[in-house]
Amino acid sequence: MLVFSFLRPESEMPRRASLGRMVTQSTALLMVCIGTLILGLALLILFHENANATKGYNLRKLENQRSMLLLEQEVLNMQIAEAQALEHLQQDALIQAMIPMNKLKYIEQSQEVALITE
Repeated sequence: MLVFSFLRPESEMPRRASLGRMVTQSTALLMVCIGTLILGLALLILFHENANATKGYNLRKLENQRSMLLLEQEVLNMQIAEAQALEHLQQDALIQAMIPMNKLKYIEQSQEVALITE
């Protein structure tokens, strides 16, 4: 049965550890530290990728909203252009009710409006 020497109770260990036992303990401790570091980095990468995926989802959602708003703006611009079109204005009931002018008379003013004093 394989038991790590650093896991044994102190009463079972001799007072002075041999060089081989110290190397075994150091190697096991190094493996545990490396394993912990790898696990920590893996978790860090997992959380980072999760955050990137969430940002990508939000970005795609905002792009869809932007395209919908641009489409809505284009429709409104077309409606404005249609409302301002000459054909639409000619068929308007308010404009149809206006009386056309037959004889126009323009008044010319030859008098000066301001008084010039020298």
